[in-house]
Amino acid sequence: MRTDSSPGTLPAREHLPAGDAGTPVLDVVIPVYNEEKDLQPCVRRLHEHLERTFPYAFRITIADNASTDTTPLVARRLEAEIPEVRAFRLEQKGRGRALRTVWSASDAPVLAYMDVDLSTDLNALLPLVAPLISGHSDLAIGSRLARSSRVVRGPKREFISRAYNLILRGSLQARFSDAQCGFKAIRRDVAQVLLPLVEDTGWFFDTEMLVIAERAGLRIHEVPVDWVDDPNSTVHIVRTATEDLKGVWRVGKALAGGSLPLDRITRPFGDDPRDREIQDVPKGLARQLVGFCVVGGLSTLFYLVLYSAFRQFGGSQTANALALLVSAVANTAANRRLTFGVRGRGGAVRHQAQGLVVFGIGLALTSGSLAALNAASSDPAHSTELAVLIAANLAATVLRLVDSRAWVFPDREDDQPRDGPPPDGPPPVHGRRHARPGRTPAVVRAAAPAPDGTPGTPGTPVHDNAVHPEVPVRHDRVPRR
Repeated sequence: MRTDSSPGTLPAREHLPAGDAGTPVLDVVIPVYNEEKDLQPCVRRLHEHLERTFPYAFRITIADNASTDTTPLVARRLEAEIPEVRAFRLEQKGRGRALRTVWSASDAPVLAYMDVDLSTDLNALLPLVAPLISGHSDLAIGSRLARSSRVVRGPKREFISRAYNLILRGSLQARFSDAQCGFKAIRRDVAQVLLPLVEDTGWFFDTEMLVIAERAGLRIHEVPVDWVDDPNSTVHIVRTATEDLKGVWRVGKALAGGSLPLDRITRPFGDDPRDREIQDVPKGLARQLVGFCVVGGLSTLFYLVLYSAFRQFGGSQTANALALLVSAVANTAANRRLTFGVRGRGGAVRHQAQGLVVFGIGLALTSGSLAALNAASSDPAHSTELAVLIAANLAATVLRLVDSRAWVFPDREDDQPRDGPPPDGPPPVHGRRHARPGRTPAVVRAAAPAPDGTPGTPGTPVHDNAVHPEVPVRHDRVPRR
């Protein structure tokens, strides 16, 4: 068991997930619909850029979603001419549908996409995917709204873009700056867990994916980009904006109602530094103490307000019981979400039922204190009652914390090994070098043996949290200075 709390020993997302020799590290998807004129120059320009600047094996996937012109023919011709290009045809429209389909089937550990017009300067591509390859981040997005971004576009599109992102911040509490820039990347292991929760198949796909990822605590890296608007864009602004607003309403309602199972992707890779183990300190206790004190203080104030209100219409014991019941339900809900990090509706009824048992303990303490006060004084002052109840509530709060940690919200992470896969996602794979086809990597790590002792097969997880494998580079390239 690791007890050293120094940053160097923290578990981290694995560096360069493993794959067979020649498997691309990066798969760049270009979703297209009736782009027969722009597709070929786009793919050739992107391929030339990756050949010149990207040090790992890569693939370019053309995701044609139901084009009615000669786009499929152009895509197949490019596939035949360029080894790193793959053409993929869908019979239904929708950028989100195309991305979900191709990303779900890809074997590359890092997945990206960009618009066919290449409005985003390609020099931002390596900074976009580098944090994903290194294991630092889960998703990465290009931002046209960052302070250092350089953007050329008309005032109408500028206004719509900024207004839309302000709506996201106000309604969904989004903290990323640019939801709709067509320049994003995601780790495959993250995508396999995240994409099943994304419903949209059109232009809102990006926003929904980012909102869910952010709410689940995944790390989103932002890259300021240079961006020049395509004056010939075929995107219907009004219709797209309308669909986006409908998506905002749908996702907001799902988040408010707790119907999104965010627990499925919350810290799925066991790499949150807040989960570090410190000698002689129970895991998570310091963080939980802060949350519990904040929630407990607010609950006590809420309880005192309710008690004072109910006291106007009944005796002290009745007012105490009603105020304590209401505040206990609110306290359990707040601690469930804020202190112990439980998201979604799963187990909510059970947690409230267990919270009512804790409420019974608090009721016994406060009622007993009031009974003792009334026995000592036939007509105690209201301020005296409040002082006695505060003292009793403090004692009840300590008992509530102990009971919550041990029974109501036990450490759910103990049920899952730190090096194991997430419950509903694929196992993390890592530890092998990736090389461009025809090139020999400097180091190739052996696959881990299977549990029964048989030799490992490609893709078998090699768990090595303490040391990251070396970064493969192409030996025919001199690093730029």
